[in-house]
Amino acid sequence: MLPRWELSFYLLASLGFHFYSFYEVYKTSREHEEQLDQEFDLAMGTLFGGLKKDRTDFEWSFWMEWGKQRLVWLLLGHLAVSQMANQIARKRGWYATENEYYLLQFTLTVRCLYYTSFSLELCWQQLPCGRARCSLAWMMAYVFYYPVFHNGPILSFPQFVGQMQQREHCPLRVSLAVLARGLGRLLCCWCLAELMVHLMYMHAIYGSAPLLSAVSCWTLGGLALAQVLFFYVKYLVLFGVPALLMRLDGLTPPPLPRCVSTMFSFTGMWRYFDVGLHDFLIRYVYIPVGGSQHGLLGTLVSTAMTFAFVSYWHGGYDYLWCWAALNWLGVTVENGVRRLAETPCVQDSLVQLLSPRARRRVHAALASCSTSMLILSNLVFLGGNHVGRIYWNRIFVQGWPWVTLSVLGFLYCYSHVGIAWAETYSVN
Repeated sequence: MLPRWELSFYLLASLGFHFYSFYEVYKTSREHEEQLDQEFDLAMGTLFGGLKKDRTDFEWSFWMEWGKQRLVWLLLGHLAVSQMANQIARKRGWYATENEYYLLQFTLTVRCLYYTSFSLELCWQQLPCGRARCSLAWMMAYVFYYPVFHNGPILSFPQFVGQMQQREHCPLRVSLAVLARGLGRLLCCWCLAELMVHLMYMHAIYGSAPLLSAVSCWTLGGLALAQVLFFYVKYLVLFGVPALLMRLDGLTPPPLPRCVSTMFSFTGMWRYFDVGLHDFLIRYVYIPVGGSQHGLLGTLVSTAMTFAFVSYWHGGYDYLWCWAALNWLGVTVENGVRRLAETPCVQDSLVQLLSPRARRRVHAALASCSTSMLILSNLVFLGGNHVGRIYWNRIFVQGWPWVTLSVLGFLYCYSHVGIAWAETYSVN
């Protein structure tokens, strides 16, 4: 373990970079507010002293608007019916407006994973005893379970059936306490997300390539942090609402996403951000294709097929294939380095040549390189190929060596914080 003063320094440096770079994004947002308003039609906010709001992030704007209109009442309706009668709320189908079309699109995208899970489990069941669980009634209950109906999170069919058969009905007092704590956390996350889109117009700036190419390096770094952190906070809300309802139903939802500022590897990002999707991909894509049971080439092919599936499931656009390829390459390199470091020869050499603290620092240095590529791939996913190209040119081509080394230095601090957090996370 590193000295407390050194780990504290890394933590303070990481926080300082967050807040200063966010301040630079805030200043840029204020300086170009009129230009961005004309180009992207910023909304007049009713919160935070009348600050205008960046509503360019479609997913957040869509769910907030739909939630205010109907979704919150539908979820409350489910809660009331579930707690009073243990029945699933009914929902009318198809669509009459553009918003309802997107709602249907989101819903069908998630539903395809649910009926895929049921169908594969049905094929894998052993006769005759296994068929009882894969009945039409269980399929309907699983596929049309309302809290996760529109946007997830993903819960496999065996998990759902097992929890439904073993769930315990909590006293009303306990359910009210769970509801109060959950609503409090959701309110805090929602306020933070709204504050971010009122103070920092990161999505609108990403939509303006000339402006993004012209901002300072501090602002560029702040935009990257703001974009990925907003994505994290957004999904704390979007996954937090159904997770709360699932707990009130006596089910255990997948863990909520882990903070992206503590992520220092591609593997960790996939394993801990969307846990339900990760488990689905491992169980229904990676292992059936062959997994790691057929040597190095089989592992590479299985991993590639998994990322191809998730890219196609997200829409199959060009930037998604680029994002998937970067993630496949990142996971492959990380696993290769890990396997090399775990060989007896290399392990013995590291133990003889480096102290535990020195090995930790080498780990953080390698993780900083991986984190830089992880952030770049996430920016491609969130902003498109043009955003990835701008960052690559500004940071790694035009900015070499000082900007590049500065970024890696800050990510070195982040990696130390993330590694320490991961150790605590795995213990707890």
